[in-house]
Amino acid sequence: MDRIKRQASDDFSKARAKEIFSRIKHFLHAGRNTLLSLEDVKKILRPENETYAGIRAVPVELIVGSEGRYRDFNKYFLPRSEHLRFRWERVDEARLSDIILPPIQLYEIGGVYFVRDGNHRVSVAMMQGVEMVDAEVISLSTEIQISPHMTIDELRAALLAYEKSIFYTKTNFEKLTGCGSLDFTMPGRYDVIFEHILVHKYYLNLPQSGEVPFSDALISWYNTVYLPIIAIITEENLCSHFPQRTPSDLYVWIVKHWDELKKQYGIHYALSEAVRDFNARYGKPPGSALSLIKALLSGILSKR
Repeated sequence: MDRIKRQASDDFSKARAKEIFSRIKHFLHAGRNTLLSLEDVKKILRPENETYAGIRAVPVELIVGSEGRYRDFNKYFLPRSEHLRFRWERVDEARLSDIILPPIQLYEIGGVYFVRDGNHRVSVAMMQGVEMVDAEVISLSTEIQISPHMTIDELRAALLAYEKSIFYTKTNFEKLTGCGSLDFTMPGRYDVIFEHILVHKYYLNLPQSGEVPFSDALISWYNTVYLPIIAIITEENLCSHFPQRTPSDLYVWIVKHWDELKKQYGIHYALSEAVRDFNARYGKPPGSALSLIKALLSGILSKR
């Protein structure tokens, strides 16, 4: 028994050493060393339902995240803290003693798995090179396939590409407008654009005796609503005040802000004024972050 305890202790120490090395290796790209949070993934993918999938053998390499312990382990389920030692070693001792533990509990989404219960068992299994584990699985529905090596940013990009493909196919957007650059940095925006087109179609229909085709409404919205707002965004150089956001992002925010201002000040509130007000309230002066860093460095150096 003492031999098994010593072996488990050595195994944990090796796991901690590997985690530290992994942290150093991924210092400049920390996201590639971070275990995915199920909650973060659910916020992005918004699964509509869940299904009990029963007990199955699951490849350990497809377990990429955790429901509640994602801060305790890194991307490879190596322990990130010494306080995990006691429980980790008990699990390893059971493995070394050939004690069969109950199946772990996992969520499956997009072809990969997240630990609901059994994080330490997954960590030990990965450390020992175990290929398959028995698990009780609940599946969450999504159309997005997740690669085991995806970061949270890459997952968001995959969802955005999927949403764009669906929107462009459903509306024939690029063929009708010639625009392939209706891009967003947050999910759900294509649904907003679709709603804008439908509202525009409603107003086009009012003076007509017949129904305006959706394609005509889309072209009209693009030419008379979207492009003029994008032109003002370009003229005011707004993208430099909102780093890492696209003109289409700003279009959605500005339309919403303009609607709020019209409720306050009347329907004749000018769009150009709404753009300037939005920029004044929420924009950042170009280079402000760089200026702050330079100021901090200057302060540090002046004290030497």
